[in-house]
Amino acid sequence: MPYEPPPEIAELSLVALAELVAARKLPPVDQWTPQAVSDSRMVIKGDGRWFHDGGEIRRPAMIRAFAGLLRRDTDGQHWLVTPAEKQAIAVEDAAFIATDVSRIGDALVFRLNSDDTVIADAGHPLVARGDGDTPALYLAVRHGTEARLNRSTWLQLVDLAETDLSVNSRGARFSLVPA
Repeated sequence: MPYEPPPEIAELSLVALAELVAARKLPPVDQWTPQAVSDSRMVIKGDGRWFHDGGEIRRPAMIRAFAGLLRRDTDGQHWLVTPAEKQAIAVEDAAFIATDVSRIGDALVFRLNSDDTVIADAGHPLVARGDGDTPALYLAVRHGTEARLNRSTWLQLVDLAETDLSVNSRGARFSLVPA
């Protein structure tokens, strides 16, 4: 069956977006505690490309499936988790790249390179890192993973920002300037 990407986020209402997010049935990787541990021989590059044994994974459906199994522990290690095993995965920067943002009602809605949709809020905060010359913005996704905003998404967000370079989403306020 061919993979059908979700619709453009700017074309949807907040209710439709919430239904889209709820419709994605993700496995409960945060509840699994497998005893078997190994290395997946996978790398997620800083630009969001996925590799296995040095070869790039190019199928969007496969990346989306793997993305649903990701979790990051408190030490910063990323894992692909199943009920039977967890496999370490090397991540150069962030597990995801935010490729688009739209303001819909009182929410900032992000599209990720995995075709996931994340609404920024207190549970999915935006965090500014780096410094004033080279800021980097990250969005909390799920299970400890993050998405780094690509340049065009960062510029979209700056256009939506208030004069103090902050944005509001779902009642939460986020600075776009590193502390």
